[in-house]
Amino acid sequence: MASSSYQDEGGAIAEINVTPLVDVVLVLLVIFMVTAPMIAAQGIVVDSPQATTGVAVQSTLNMAITSDGILVVTVPKGEKRFAADKRRDAEPMLRAFHVEFPDSKAVIAGDKNISHGAVMEVIDMVRGVGIEKFALRTKVSPKKKDDRKGNEESDTIITP
Repeated sequence: MASSSYQDEGGAIAEINVTPLVDVVLVLLVIFMVTAPMIAAQGIVVDSPQATTGVAVQSTLNMAITSDGILVVTVPKGEKRFAADKRRDAEPMLRAFHVEFPDSKAVIAGDKNISHGAVMEVIDMVRGVGIEKFALRTKVSPKKKDDRKGNEESDTIITP
């Protein structure tokens, strides 16, 4: 009996079908692309104040001031931390970001136990490098949580 072109003499399949492998790899790629921004935004623990209003804002520039005063700046190229007395050292990084993404928005999260002045200092720095649109991250008040379908954090848009 003559053997087909797909089998060798021992009966084993000589060709491998890679279509299912490619399908699985593409599905995994899509899953990672969708979940990566969510995972990156959850990396900084900040106890945000509560608010009953706010809307979701998409941003590639996230800034957080932790309870011990450390400024954490997250941009697409990575994350950098600045001590309270070195916050102004973040300006060159923000300038470079603004040159690359001129229409960008900043989302600023401040721990509820830090001073108002620390948040204002960061807002001044953001506006000083030319980023005019920013939002302040807050937690949704428990009485409005049902109306927002389970979202626990929102952003309040502040514009000049």
